[in-house]
Amino acid sequence: MITTVKHQIPEGEEKEIKRVLADPIEIRRSRTDPDVYLYYAHYKNRYLCVVARHLNGDGFVIIAYPTDRMKRGDPIWRR
Repeated sequence: MITTVKHQIPEGEEKEIKRVLADPIEIRRSRTDPDVYLYYAHYKNRYLCVVARHLNGDGFVIIAYPTDRMKRGDPIWRR
C-alpha cells in the first residue's frame, strides 16, 4: 500500500501512482534533497510527478501531482 506523509494521494489515483513508480519515463533527483526523487510518466496529456523519499533502503511517497513540464533536477534515469 502506498502511504503518504504530508499530502493525500488523490482518491482513485493509487493505480496511476504505482504505474509511475514501476514504469517511469524519467527519474530526477531533487536539487535540494539528495534523498528525494521525482518520477515522471505521461498522464492525461500531461505528466504525473510522484515525489518519493528513499532512506536506508526504504521509501515513501511525499506527494503526487499532474504537471505540464518536468521540474528542474538532476536526471538519473531516462527510458
